[in-house]
Amino acid sequence: MSYDIERYLHIRSAGSASFSPDGERLSFLMDTTGVSQVWTIDEPGGWPDQRTFYDERVTFASWSPERDELVFGMDRGGNERQQFYRLSGDGREEVNLTEHPDAKHRWGGWSHDGERFAFTSNRRDESVFDVYVQGRDERGNDATLVHEGDGWLTVGGWSPDDSRLIVSQAYSNFDQDLYVLDLEAGDMRHVTPHEGNVRFYSATWAPDGDALYVSTDDGSDTLYLARLDLETLELETVVDGDGWNVDGIALDQDTGRFVYSRNVDGFTELTVGEFTGPTSYETYPTPDLPKGIAGGVSWGPDADRFAVTATGAAVNTNVYVVETTTGETERWTYAATAGIPESSFREPELVHVESFDGLDVPGFLTLPEDDDGPAPVIVSIHGGPESQRRPSFNPIKQYFLNRGYGYFEPNVRGSSGYGKEYGHLDDVRNRMDSVQDIRACVDWLHDHPAVDDDRLVAMGGSYGGFMVLACLTEYPDLWAAGVDVVGIANFVTFLENTGEWRRKLREAEYGSLEHDREFLESISPINNIEAIQAPLFVIHGENDPRVPVSEAHQIVEEAREQGVPVRELIFEDEGHGLSKLENKIEAYSAVAEFLAEHV
Repeated sequence: MSYDIERYLHIRSAGSASFSPDGERLSFLMDTTGVSQVWTIDEPGGWPDQRTFYDERVTFASWSPERDELVFGMDRGGNERQQFYRLSGDGREEVNLTEHPDAKHRWGGWSHDGERFAFTSNRRDESVFDVYVQGRDERGNDATLVHEGDGWLTVGGWSPDDSRLIVSQAYSNFDQDLYVLDLEAGDMRHVTPHEGNVRFYSATWAPDGDALYVSTDDGSDTLYLARLDLETLELETVVDGDGWNVDGIALDQDTGRFVYSRNVDGFTELTVGEFTGPTSYETYPTPDLPKGIAGGVSWGPDADRFAVTATGAAVNTNVYVVETTTGETERWTYAATAGIPESSFREPELVHVESFDGLDVPGFLTLPEDDDGPAPVIVSIHGGPESQRRPSFNPIKQYFLNRGYGYFEPNVRGSSGYGKEYGHLDDVRNRMDSVQDIRACVDWLHDHPAVDDDRLVAMGGSYGGFMVLACLTEYPDLWAAGVDVVGIANFVTFLENTGEWRRKLREAEYGSLEHDREFLESISPINNIEAIQAPLFVIHGENDPRVPVSEAHQIVEEAREQGVPVRELIFEDEGHGLSKLENKIEAYSAVAEFLAEHV
């Protein structure tokens, strides 16, 4: 049976769970109203209570460790200028904590006594982030600036005695540093001196406060879990990922119990255990979760159990609670599937394609159920570029599968999840090699008996939108249509107009305006637009702080001048992507009509 796109977009997701201090309730985010709001639930499968009622998306919610209250984050119209609000557990009392609507705020966690929280913000200077500490009763300018930053800073958590903070500084997605900030002395100590690009992810305090546990690729191609001694600054391996990334660890400081995850060809493998020494541990049975992706661990009191969000390619996102020592797993939320049978959702096949230079490019191919001959295929290209397409639930994908389209999701060079070397293969002057990877994937699809190679669609968002435009201008004969969502048309104008806080991070990946302008001009699809042939659909948010809406306007204008059928759809209340249900329905209904006409 077939369903329209609106029905699929009413499939809900529930995640980002947080345990209340007494362990009796969970808060979580669910998009039942069309945008994510805060809900609470007090038993598995129980009827949840909605606690926030906004037309804007809630971005996170974190329960106080000591009081019946939460802090949640929310921006306006997708502008990413997140503000914090304190919410009573029953939802009746709400306080704006930050009161700086023109600034971004990045949550850094509660102190253990629940009296304070930490965050970083660019309220002093839009291009950099400073570290702040604020009392739970304080508001706006009452927050104390404890460190003036000079880049992209994030707080990673409070020490066991609440005297210090972990502070991370990112230079690119593949290069970070960690610091320990002494709140009384005001000293910020650099604890990860290194040369070259090294990642330091998911840092957390060891129970005694004399070390950090961190995922790093220092001296390795992939991320491993290490213990960083804060006296000697030496790293000692705790878990070797065996060729795959150890993405992070969630550690309960009081008990030494932990959950760490490995990313194995896109799939999450969780390990639950308890430290018996600084680097020794015992493990517990593996939780029974959907095969796909899991994360966002929140510990209950005494770490007897934890909440985790899980999803699969054919399983929508929900919250599960796991008994730590037994692995017994219980699903707590039942986000609706809009009456569409779960059995109708399609699973992908993990495939590997040999690219032009012999590189192995992984991807997920999902074919429609009906065998009515070769199918049109949507080649869906992820953003980032340092992202990764993984087996998570996508209602838009399931809609097109239901309508007889295939779906191919490649992880071209530059994708995360496959090691440091793979992630750097598309840097700066190698940018177009990743576009050649798409060409190799299309050649592979041409040889697949279930694929109609005359009806291929390039679709992607953000950097994936650039890839769509580059595919259409570099290989115009391969495509029946293209769909560009918040994509980059011109790297020079993108870098000139993106948010000031992002420019250095993006130049580390793409090249700098000062040194690489000519090259960036040469690879920008806007400057090769005369080659485009396939019909193009461009979607963008007016408030996009990352890829300005001007990128959409210029590519649409230039493509129309070439005589290409073009449709443009701009949403005044969206930013970098679509978050509101009514906008998603309008956008993807239009995409479905566009592809029905041209493909």
